[in-house]
Amino acid sequence: MKINAKDFRVPAGKSVKLKQWPTQVKPLYKSKKKYHKILEQHIDQLSSLQRLHYASNRYSLLLIFQAMDAAGKDGAIRHVMSGVNPQGCQVFSFKQPSADELEHDFLWRATCRLPERGRIGIFNRSYYEEVLVVRVHPDILSSQNLPQELPQGKTIWTDRYRSIVDLEKHLHRNGTRIIKFFLHLSKDEQRKRFLDRIDEPDKNWKFNLADVRERKSWPLYRQAYEACLSATSTATAPWYVVPADNKKNARLIVSQIILDAFNELEMAYPKTTAKRRRELQEIRKKL
Repeated sequence: MKINAKDFRVPAGKSVKLKQWPTQVKPLYKSKKKYHKILEQHIDQLSSLQRLHYASNRYSLLLIFQAMDAAGKDGAIRHVMSGVNPQGCQVFSFKQPSADELEHDFLWRATCRLPERGRIGIFNRSYYEEVLVVRVHPDILSSQNLPQELPQGKTIWTDRYRSIVDLEKHLHRNGTRIIKFFLHLSKDEQRKRFLDRIDEPDKNWKFNLADVRERKSWPLYRQAYEACLSATSTATAPWYVVPADNKKNARLIVSQIILDAFNELEMAYPKTTAKRRRELQEIRKKL
């Protein structure tokens, strides 16, 4: 089945209601063997395009992954990017801000880790945490030492959305292409995955009681994601709502979207000049 990225893209300016977006779609593969074959083809194509991207050295690609706990962010990154040269790709996970990071604006720690030209940057969670987890737990704002005159309530989130959109527009103008994935997991499927982490010894390390506490805030997170996706999906930095109840489906969708993004870039291997060819021939004679 052909994967159409537009089926999962949030149109710019669209008001998002997550109940209208599926957490599961019809399998994109007929068997486990077929799944591995399709994913392998995607990985091979990504590997070739990444080499071209690195050699062309004109764009940078930023992939942002956001989701509720146990949605499969780590697995999607690990499987989809398994064929990419590590020299051209960096992954950053954003946890609770450090004391040093709290002394800067909320975008600072992420901008310090943006990918260079010719490289792929992956944010496993990102600056979007500042309008998601911080919105669900507004007491976190008190640790950020914000100016007293800074507007509070709904205004602060509107202002942060504007800051994010402005940053992403600036990055796009300067050659960074941004793709944002929200792995859309159902509450029932999250419960099953949490139970697996308890029941299977080799998954015990993944289980964290904090995840269960956050699960109690599911309705608040849904509202925060809906507001965020609605306000920050733009023509140049779109959000994709990826059905995540089926991990294999999610990985195929993610890999296809990345392939489509690469194929939209004007990339070419550097051309060798006549002078350079002569230099190479002289070097060849000396070998």
